[in-house]
Amino acid sequence: MLNRLQESDIKLLRVFYAVASCNGFTAAEPVLRMQRPNISAAIKKLEERLDLVLCHRGRGGFQMTKEGEVVFQETKRIFNAFDNFVFNLKSLHDDYSGHITLVLMAGLPLSIHLAVSRAVKSTMKKFDDIHVNIQTRLYNEVEHVALSGECHLVVSTYDMVKPESVTFHTIGTSCNGRLYCAPSHPLAKYRDVDALPDNIRIEDYPAIGISGLSSANYIDGDSRLAIQTFSDSFDAAMSAMMTGEYVALLPDYMAKEQGVALGLVPIANGNLFTFSHELFVMNGKNTRLNPVLRYCIKELGYFITESQK
Repeated sequence: MLNRLQESDIKLLRVFYAVASCNGFTAAEPVLRMQRPNISAAIKKLEERLDLVLCHRGRGGFQMTKEGEVVFQETKRIFNAFDNFVFNLKSLHDDYSGHITLVLMAGLPLSIHLAVSRAVKSTMKKFDDIHVNIQTRLYNEVEHVALSGECHLVVSTYDMVKPESVTFHTIGTSCNGRLYCAPSHPLAKYRDVDALPDNIRIEDYPAIGISGLSSANYIDGDSRLAIQTFSDSFDAAMSAMMTGEYVALLPDYMAKEQGVALGLVPIANGNLFTFSHELFVMNGKNTRLNPVLRYCIKELGYFITESQK
């Protein structure tokens, strides 16, 4: 079993990372500039070094094992941190080249994704030798990735007490939402009323919570949602909600983009458990904000604000 990483192990991990990212040996050939037999040999050697089976390959196609998934995620963290280290080291010499890792909270609307792409394009145009890795993380992971050195910048809402170890750059845009249910849910018939009848108690209906979201979101006056289960994203909560068994807090942009097809119902005319979560660009205090990152933050703020007009 591997006890210490050697330079040869790093090379093998890069081969595995490329294969896993490309979801197959053949697709990884042009990325690695290696032929399949050499790739296969490298993966086999890595498996021997780790004493683990990382993937299955054969007639059924490429498939990672559970152990391979763990190694892939840990390898991604290592290489992200290493790329960030190289980028920060170069910036000490006024060399603004290399890779920036930008993390987006999962489930953001298409308009914000397009705004982020424009901001990234603008940054790459101004700084010729910059490449940007764009990744997504769940809501309850964004603080960790901002602090861990896995990325340079995070675009996310944040509804908890703000830790001093993270810097929050205000964009001036909020994600608003309210309480929804599926068209088959008993409360769906109260779509067009401003308030629920006195004999209807919202506490009597099971609700879905979002992991990491402040509990204050589940309280509205004297009413409290009866959280029976949790999802790790608004998208997952919507999937569970569509069973007709639960009510859930959802951003309005999800209802706007997908609500027509799914028949999402804002309970009590959308007046229950409303929320407004401000959007931020975040970075850990240990991230050195050189001119590239400062420019990228400025462009993210500009294009995201423009996209919401």
